[in-house]
Amino acid sequence: MFFSFATANHIVFQTQTFWEACWKYLALGIIQGLTEFLPISSTAHLKALPILFEWGDPGISITASIQLGSIFAVLGYFRNDLKEILKGIYLAFRNGQWREKNAKLGIAISIGTMPILIGGMAIKIFWLDFERSPIRTMPAIAIISILMALLMALGENIGKRQKSLNEIEGKDGLFIGISQMLALIPGVSRSGITLTSSLLSGWKREDAAKFSFLLGIPAISISGLVELKDAFELNTLNISGTLPLILGILSATIFSWLTIDWLLRYLKNQSTWFFIIYRLIFGTGILFWYSVLGSK
Repeated sequence: MFFSFATANHIVFQTQTFWEACWKYLALGIIQGLTEFLPISSTAHLKALPILFEWGDPGISITASIQLGSIFAVLGYFRNDLKEILKGIYLAFRNGQWREKNAKLGIAISIGTMPILIGGMAIKIFWLDFERSPIRTMPAIAIISILMALLMALGENIGKRQKSLNEIEGKDGLFIGISQMLALIPGVSRSGITLTSSLLSGWKREDAAKFSFLLGIPAISISGLVELKDAFELNTLNISGTLPLILGILSATIFSWLTIDWLLRYLKNQSTWFFIIYRLIFGTGILFWYSVLGSK
């Protein structure tokens, strides 16, 4: 996922019939749900797979809107944690308990969200043709995927994996938040870069993943809502386009929930090497497709 404030010039997903739109959006929702919280870049897959299947690029606004399903899932899955965080912040303001663990976690999330908000606004204001920029081409995404695989490998090799969420400080949120801003670049993966930066900071894998999920709530929420608002303002979604989109959001919600649950269980005892190898294969596969087979 990357935080997008680009214009919605290409929001219309190229479909021929209502039912064709339904199953394509259903597929996009499944792809979104399976890739948003895994460190493999949902943006890259939502762009690459439709092109591979000759559906065309669904565009930023459609992908960002379907990402709302992922935010519904993460809000539901971590609802108890969010209640405790809000309670901790409330008590901090009322009683000055700023060193309480939930208050510190809330502060870290707030601080960590600022960089990507600033970066997203900068793109919206100063980079109006971002959606058609060279960094959104498939070869660029492939190269970025390979580079991210190498960075993830570095995090696995040198990370001490000792730190837990109970020890989080505001400076941790700032460091991971700055790294999250790199997810504005398609192919980086918001979850991938935040998980990697956490590992580099010495976090345990499971705690790093949990903080990545919580930190993603504000960024994914604002991204999806802004793009959905733009879509309706530009009248690019009507009843025949809205119903398939709802289906895509629903499938993204279900598969995001399942993916979150699976990843947290997986990282209790396993490393991220599976995802590192996958990203290398994914990136080199795209480069092969474009260079050898001459795909456009």
